[in-house]
Amino acid sequence: MQSKFLGLRTVGYKVSDLNAAKEWYTKILGIEPYFDMPFYVGFNVAGYELGLQPVEGNEAKGDTTVTYWGVEDAQSMYKDLLAAGAASHSEPQDVGDGIVVASVKDPWGNVFGIIYNPHFKL
Repeated sequence: MQSKFLGLRTVGYKVSDLNAAKEWYTKILGIEPYFDMPFYVGFNVAGYELGLQPVEGNEAKGDTTVTYWGVEDAQSMYKDLLAAGAASHSEPQDVGDGIVVASVKDPWGNVFGIIYNPHFKL
């Protein structure tokens, strides 16, 4: 059986100051972001993506990292994950430029992210 997942793609960090985080990661990674918007900053680091997102509302400080698995259809995969017993964590949303992210909590409470990103190629 062939997997519906394309492999690990993105680790996303929630940050309280997106501009400061962008400057810091640009400096330590030694590269500029390939995607830079007020709602998301993405770096291509040796074939993997480090994504920065601003903390929203009353998100807990400990709930700030999500690892995203690449998929061809985030909406469909989200529904499949819910049907398999996962609980919604963040419904699919287009975060700009056709990139769609979502996350669920597996039956043990782990956050499992999925991403469709037409701009990020290996």
